[in-house]
Amino acid sequence: MTSEESKAAASPLRPALYLIPSTMSDAPVSDVIPERNLAVIRAIRHFVVENVRTVRRFLKRCDRSIDIDSLSFTVLDEHTAPTEVSAMLAPLRAGEPVGVISEAGCPAVADPGADLVGIAQAEGLEVVPLVGPSSILLSLMGSGFNGQTFAFRGYLPYESKARSLRLRDMERRIRQEGETQIFIEPPYRNNRLIAELASSLPPSMRLCVASDITGPRQSIVTLPLSAWARRKYDFDKIPSIFLLYT
Repeated sequence: MTSEESKAAASPLRPALYLIPSTMSDAPVSDVIPERNLAVIRAIRHFVVENVRTVRRFLKRCDRSIDIDSLSFTVLDEHTAPTEVSAMLAPLRAGEPVGVISEAGCPAVADPGADLVGIAQAEGLEVVPLVGPSSILLSLMGSGFNGQTFAFRGYLPYESKARSLRLRDMERRIRQEGETQIFIEPPYRNNRLIAELASSLPPSMRLCVASDITGPRQSIVTLPLSAWARRKYDFDKIPSIFLLYT
């Protein structure tokens, strides 16, 4: 730890909403989480989380000396009623720092934590995003695609007609606006998605499959869809993110 990091760890943490990235794989915490984040984590007693079990495991990986049972956890996920979100900032309003941790990667990006951040901003409460892994940015960096203009589209629609319309819209945005398209799929359907893209979009269009980012099985491969159609692969049940470009 540097002298600056030691000072930060020893200093009381100012009241703010801290957006704390978590690991996206089984990689050692020290490989992807800065020491500054660990100092912040040790100083916080109130956490808003997407999944309590996942976060408890993450905190223990960060520092086994953390007394998990002394911490308070409030769940904010897709099932949380909008009327319940504001109350999660009560400790911060009382002058105590609050941490936000999502299921994986950066909180408040394609994540329910954004609703809490919106309320904090509206009330003039300080929001502090911390450095950490983002599958969206890391996959874009490794894809070779346009990093000037890009869009994260989340999950593709499941219903076939809406799904087809979304694919055509992404194809249009790529060709007309030069916009890289980034999206995800439930991991158990990754292989089917690649086959679907290869059969329904122009064969010259390029697909990047970024799998197990930061993990021991990390793979970031960019190929034309025509090559994906011939390639042997198995990404099912492995967290992956997909990018399309010309």
